[in-house]
Amino acid sequence: MGEKPWFWATLTLSSITIVSVVFAAWELLEYRFFRDANYLTLHYLYISRGFAMSLVLAFWAAWFVLRQRRKSEEDLRRSNERYRGLLEDFPGGIILYDRDLRVIEWNGSAERMFGYSKEEICGRALPTIPAGKIDELKELMGKVESGAAVLDIETLRVGRTGEPFPVQLSIRPFREAEEPVYFLEATSDIRERVRWREAMIELEKLASMGKMAAGTAHHLNSPLAALLLRIQLMREEAPGNTNLASIEDGLRFCRQFVQRLLEFARMSPVDKRNHDVADMIDSVTNFFLPVIRSKQATLTTNTAPVKGLEVFADRNLFETVMLILLSNALDAMPAGGEIQVSCRAIPPSRVEIAVRDSGSGIDPANLARVFEPFFTTKEPGKGTGLGLAIARNFAVEHGGSIRLESEPAKGATAYIDLPLAAGIAEGAAR
Repeated sequence: MGEKPWFWATLTLSSITIVSVVFAAWELLEYRFFRDANYLTLHYLYISRGFAMSLVLAFWAAWFVLRQRRKSEEDLRRSNERYRGLLEDFPGGIILYDRDLRVIEWNGSAERMFGYSKEEICGRALPTIPAGKIDELKELMGKVESGAAVLDIETLRVGRTGEPFPVQLSIRPFREAEEPVYFLEATSDIRERVRWREAMIELEKLASMGKMAAGTAHHLNSPLAALLLRIQLMREEAPGNTNLASIEDGLRFCRQFVQRLLEFARMSPVDKRNHDVADMIDSVTNFFLPVIRSKQATLTTNTAPVKGLEVFADRNLFETVMLILLSNALDAMPAGGEIQVSCRAIPPSRVEIAVRDSGSGIDPANLARVFEPFFTTKEPGKGTGLGLAIARNFAVEHGGSIRLESEPAKGATAYIDLPLAAGIAEGAAR
């Protein structure tokens, strides 16, 4: 807008200058050589002067206008390249389409997001709208035409694979002179954001569940203990009463469930110290051995490879986790099965503990969920679904990890990986 006055001012001033120079030069020439010329000669001189002046002005104006046009075209080309680069490098998908959803513009981010190239999609109907979202998009387009803002709307889109995924989009009107209104859509892939949001919601649920579990467990623990004691006394008075035996089993399960809730929602501070790995494992297996023998199962323990190696851990929690893994292994086996506990050092500063059983294994469909709180593959009343969740919390709190490998009908193996105390000290020193 500011260049037009400058252009005409420059052209006018330069033209006046040229006219002045040509006029002055012609006057000098006339005075020098044609001072005594007759009327006819002077007439032709005046005509030739006007013709020469017009010719010079025409050439000058043409050159000036063409130069300015080339400069404008070059500026326009550079501007187009600049804005095209910005459009292509924009992190979100930029899509321009008309009322019939026919694609007019499609940037590089949209190509990467949806899997369609610009050449194959421009001029076609927009293929990224799921069948159930077309009415929603039409409604948003109506809002845009009415002047309402459509910003940061979360919805679904589909790519070339046909699988819907969450996106966040904004739509604005785009007009060109006499052309009908177009719709400019900026779309961002928010799959990662949604995944983290769901994870945070899950953490909030677990935190709330932990607080609720702690309060519930404290309130239930004493009444359950009193009821269990009364039932035991009643059974001593009537040893053949099977109903009392069933009630006692139910109360024991309730107490076990409450205890697991307390462990899962543990509020007390962790007491971490250096402990010998082999010593802790041997202590737990010796304690649990009578239970294993009562089911005619066998237990093989090999802690020699980690003898003398220490981990920085809460001994009570470590032993609780080992009891959970041994109990799960025993529950998964028929009478006469075998449990193996083995250890190995992983250079340079970690240790791995494996608990194997010869049970029925875990269905692959359930393997990904076994560490979720309250998820269990056991029969109703046989498990709380908190054991492996407690084990996972322990491993994470102690800088380690836990995983479960299994094949149906071939048993399962739980692996706990923990850092050695020496490795922790070296890391802290660095």
